[in-house]
Amino acid sequence: MIGTNVRPSNPEAMEPWQSLLVIVIVLVATFVVARLIDRRIMGANQSPEAMTRYRVLRRTISSGIVTVGLLSALLVIPQVRAVAGGLLASTAVLGLIIGFAAQRTLGNFVAGLMIAMTQPLRIGDWVEVGGLEGAVEEITLMYTFIRTEDNARLVIPNEKLASDTIRNSTIRSAAKYAEVKVQVPLSADLRSLVEALRAEVPGERDEVFVSSVDGSPTLTLRAWTESEPAAEQLERDLRLRVHTRLRELGTYA
Repeated sequence: MIGTNVRPSNPEAMEPWQSLLVIVIVLVATFVVARLIDRRIMGANQSPEAMTRYRVLRRTISSGIVTVGLLSALLVIPQVRAVAGGLLASTAVLGLIIGFAAQRTLGNFVAGLMIAMTQPLRIGDWVEVGGLEGAVEEITLMYTFIRTEDNARLVIPNEKLASDTIRNSTIRSAAKYAEVKVQVPLSADLRSLVEALRAEVPGERDEVFVSSVDGSPTLTLRAWTESEPAAEQLERDLRLRVHTRLRELGTYA
């Protein structure tokens, strides 16, 4: 009897084009799922709380889905599975090394999630951190970006932000005072100037007062506004109106 060598069929063996097709299908499915979850998280809620939570969680969930999808796609290749098996044997040691090396990065990541959930500050809030004030412009997984009054950007690690003291002027309400300060000559009648400038800020919660007499006296006007942008616009208008009013009164004659 003539023996024949018959190679047993391997049901797991796949042609290269089949592996490529599976990879493409998995990646497309991953992208679709990420988009669906993205829309689900966002919904129709455009409030500062929802936007803050959405922007942070969106990056976290999307990154996780894409990573799992990519790994799943690569594991259909036999050569990759063989390498993965060897890597899994050293997962504990590798995880320990990465944990020490990326301790600060992981801390920022966890702090970013905590900020998104507890929300001591939100997108658009006017805050003071470390003596500097500005509007929260973006909260990422690692850093928070704050735009200051001079249009500069503060880039603060989330870990520092989560453990530092934050003064948030808009956490309960978006309303904010517009404030303008003006110096007048020493010879000016401060009482009559305060009464005259009161007409520029006539609201019940608005006020005009002498805030300093060191050197040249300083008058401060405060007007209550509904939001930070409204306060910025009113401050621009008030500066022009106050200057015009003081010239009419002969203060700068």
